[in-house]
Amino acid sequence: MRTTVSAHNETRRLVVLAVDDEPHGLSLLVESLQANPHIGRVFAAVDAAEALRLLASDDEELRQRKERGLPPIDAVFADLQMPGLSGMEMARVFSALNPAPVLVFVTGHASEAVNAFDLGAVDYLLKPCNQNRLDRAVERVLEKLRAVPAPGGHPAAAAPAKPDDDEVIPVELAGTTKLVPRSTVRWVEAQGDYARLFTTDGNSHLVRIPLTQLEERWEKAGFVRIHRSFLVALNLITELRMGQGGYQVVIGNEEKLLPVSRRHTRELKDRLTGR
Repeated sequence: MRTTVSAHNETRRLVVLAVDDEPHGLSLLVESLQANPHIGRVFAAVDAAEALRLLASDDEELRQRKERGLPPIDAVFADLQMPGLSGMEMARVFSALNPAPVLVFVTGHASEAVNAFDLGAVDYLLKPCNQNRLDRAVERVLEKLRAVPAPGGHPAAAAPAKPDDDEVIPVELAGTTKLVPRSTVRWVEAQGDYARLFTTDGNSHLVRIPLTQLEERWEKAGFVRIHRSFLVALNLITELRMGQGGYQVVIGNEEKLLPVSRRHTRELKDRLTGR
């Protein structure tokens, strides 16, 4: 996460994300958002990959919002044209979230407005946008949010995320951002402050997310901690056996064995037997 900016920090005001790969443009967008009285907090990212990492971060406010069934952020103000993962591609990821944030696109070309609305954006802003025009876009965001049923009276809330909603993890490699669905992950191995995702296609991907954080986020999706170094998709465990150094789990048709620590053995047995 590159920048976090607080302004008018009240819980009933909107939490928004500004994304632009041009530093000057990003700075102007953040300043304009801060100046709006309905905005409570502004996060900023220089590209789509950073924006997706922000959503997966351990920021306390974002975590609390997720626990309350709210989207991590209420609205995204994003440039359509960015290197790597474009604003349009990022929008498709955001729109798949449940609940999803409201989208507003910022563009230098009026011809791109059709694409913006095709992706479900409530508005688009032409660069450079003045304060009055941005304020009108915020009003449209509020109108959209007011139309959504809200737990606890919060205007930005939608239905709580279902355990089977598939999360997408951004993975960066040689300047390219690949989106890895959680449903394709078989097990995860801790590697310091990073984690390596082992997927159904036989590949592995290193992500800058601690294993403990993935354990918390993926517990309701059926992942279980079996060792200080391993997190496993419970439905892919085909056997729990006693090995030379203790218990092990078999992943798939005996193609992979992973160790189970003593402290996690009882919980694993209970989960496997449905207790």
